[in-house]
Amino acid sequence: GYTSTCLGLEGIPSVAEEIMIARDIMLTEYSGSRLHIAHISTRKGVELVRQAKAQGIAVTAEVTPHHIALTEESVRSFDTNTKVRPPLRTGEDVEALLEGLRDGTIDAIASDHSPHAWEEKASEYIYAPFGVIGLETALGISVGELVHKKVLDIAGLITKYAINPYRILGLPYPAIMKGHLANLSIFDLDAEWKFDPARSLSKSSNSPFVGRRLKGKPFAVINNRQYFRSIL
Repeated sequence: GYTSTCLGLEGIPSVAEEIMIARDIMLTEYSGSRLHIAHISTRKGVELVRQAKAQGIAVTAEVTPHHIALTEESVRSFDTNTKVRPPLRTGEDVEALLEGLRDGTIDAIASDHSPHAWEEKASEYIYAPFGVIGLETALGISVGELVHKKVLDIAGLITKYAINPYRILGLPYPAIMKGHLANLSIFDLDAEWKFDPARSLSKSSNSPFVGRRLKGKPFAVINNRQYFRSIL
């Protein structure tokens, strides 16, 4: 888009994503199959999915935390940790993604966790690989951008993260009921913290959120009869 042109970078225009989404929706309708769109990032892409759902076509979609928290303006720093695929988009696109989450057009949120070695990202922007880590910041970004800004309530956020992915895959999701094995995440919606790579359990640190103040912090996970406490 305009920003990539100003920076002298090769662009990946919105229309490239939208053409593929439109094509795949048409093929899904023709074949009577199902379609899941990963990492949707554009306003028109959201509208195409919304229209397809209204027509009864079996389409689902997901978005990443960085695509709802950052815009293409972040790329002006030439920080290679802003290089993701699809690329960061405009503020207008971000608003469309938020509305898609709010009205159910976008079914799920995925971390898009993509670690890279330091030396891979410590290069010129055009040569650096696409991708950022996201597992440890996904909750903090999502709570801050969605719950505290009243895009979703906490039940809606849990549905996007922990229920709809099971539904999309046709799997039974864990129930919080007496007699069932506990499968729980424990977090504080109001806890504020900064992401520090020195405390991260990832072997890489390619995050665009280093030093960013986040609101909403995971504290522990109970799974498979084991208890894991966060050190973030």
